[in-house]
Amino acid sequence: MTPRPPLRIALTGDSILMRRLGSLTDAQVRPLFDIVRDADVAFTNLECLPNGYRGDPALESGGSHFAAPPWVIDELVDAGFDLFAAATNHCLDYSISGLLAAKEELDRRGVLYAGIGQHLGEARMPAYREHPHGTVAMLSCASTFAKGQEAALQSAEMQGRPGLNPLRFDTVHQVTPAQLGALREVAEQLGLEKQRQSKIQLGFGFPLENPEAVALGDLVFSAADEVALRTKAKAKDLDAIARWVREARLVSDVVMVSVHAHEQGASKEDPAEFLVAFARQMIDEGADMVVGHGPHLLRGMEIYRGKPIFYSLGNFIGQNELVARLPMDSFERFRADPALTPAAVYRQRTDDDRKGFPSDRRFWETVMPVCTYAEGRLSGIEIHPVTLGLGEARHLRGRPRLAEGEEAQSILRRFAALSAPFGVTMEIAEGKARVALA
Repeated sequence: MTPRPPLRIALTGDSILMRRLGSLTDAQVRPLFDIVRDADVAFTNLECLPNGYRGDPALESGGSHFAAPPWVIDELVDAGFDLFAAATNHCLDYSISGLLAAKEELDRRGVLYAGIGQHLGEARMPAYREHPHGTVAMLSCASTFAKGQEAALQSAEMQGRPGLNPLRFDTVHQVTPAQLGALREVAEQLGLEKQRQSKIQLGFGFPLENPEAVALGDLVFSAADEVALRTKAKAKDLDAIARWVREARLVSDVVMVSVHAHEQGASKEDPAEFLVAFARQMIDEGADMVVGHGPHLLRGMEIYRGKPIFYSLGNFIGQNELVARLPMDSFERFRADPALTPAAVYRQRTDDDRKGFPSDRRFWETVMPVCTYAEGRLSGIEIHPVTLGLGEARHLRGRPRLAEGEEAQSILRRFAALSAPFGVTMEIAEGKARVALA
């Protein structure tokens, strides 16, 4: 049997697209997208909601209401993308009706996406990209979302709830015994503990797993030798996602798990504890790679059991300042005069670029890995530096292009430094980096 040619997979982070991209005609951005189109399979996280502003604006958005025209899907397909992660904290910015409108646009075009569905069973399922060089399965989940945005299972008697594929987690705040005693005293004196016990008695609450812990509202505290924030993914979601990883392993050459997560560790560039454990478990279950995104900036990568984990690929397209329409809830959230236009609201929100995303270069620099697989086994990872043009006019910045010169070297060095704690080394040469594989 003749071996198949190597399979090349291009990976990107968040795509927040609001305007025409011009990936085929714009000389500034085309070289980057030529690399995307040259790959056999290309993945991006669909961070905007291509619903044409249809639906009901949700009170709890992902931070801002990221609706977009449906043709942004066509722009991304022309750019070379064929796998779309759809489970994000913005996919229900316009409630269930807006999600279904976006799903309708995706289905009409026949594009491959995962992470959302009419019910939880559908949202859990992978999408499969068939290519002569190999089949890639992609699962999409999110740990960052508002309550009620997760899809629900259907039953024999009742329909499920449309929504996203959730990766839920528990958080415990470890404090010293003396601190825990003080918190217990506060909970009792304010009547919070009495209220909690009343809810349990009425059947609307349940005892804490650790009977020695203290709850202040939704925050749970326990005693430990040192102060720490501990997080752990819920077993129910781990098992459900792993079930489909094992299924995909049986019927594809490469299995990809996409996770949209804003949660952090000691700093924004450190993934939360549960994310590291989740990514490694998915590989133990049969995944070939885990691709993270969500915090809008780069995090490091790891090679675990010979397979890559990208903890965050940051922003790939960052046109959040170009949202054309905002619901009134956005004006109230940002304390903006309703007479302002959307661009003026975003300008006020960032204090004319003195705070927020435009004030921090990390949100405007990223990388695009291209992973090569030979007969289903990882044989190489090439890292391309990408800049989103910070410093340009608002309507121009946010469009990705290959970084050059010292900017390219700086991006690659920073990514290498972020990856070093995970034991990853890479060689930087000729404007890109190559990851050392054992």
